Amino acid sequence: MEAWRGVTVRTSADALWPWVTQVRLAPYSYDWIDNLGRRSPQSLRHLDEPIVGESFTCAAGVKLGRILSVTPQRQLTGRIAGAVISYVLAEQPLAQSCTRLLMKIVTDMTWLLARPLCLGDLVMARRQLLNLKRLAESAAVGAGQA
Repeated sequence: MEAWRGVTVRTSADALWPWVTQVRLAPYSYDWIDNLGRRSPQSLRHLDEPIVGESFTCAAGVKLGRILSVTPQRQLTGRIAGAVISYVLAEQPLAQSCTRLLMKIVTDMTWLLARPLCLGDLVMARRQLLNLKRLAESAAVGAGQA
């Protein structure tokens, strides 16, 4: 199974990237489900750049998965629970300060297992991407970038 999700974010890839890297701290989807009610950080924590081999994400205080690949300001890829997830930032050349945030999920699960995963992921990934969009755009407005 391969699934793509995406949102357009009204800020530069440089301004969006720190928010994407914060998936190492929390899931940023529905916190009451993925994070046992703990709220994902709503401000930047100024983390060091991700490094291959580090934990990919964290839920309810538990580190999960491993980072497989990083290209700063461009992509972050990790493996978690039998799936490989990539976040890709693609600046829109015709739209100033506009970035497309894409998420690609790939798993080699059988279709019988992948089908419910894909449906659940559609809801959770959408919420995650929309939360990252909201936070990055709010920070850009606060910094006078929008």
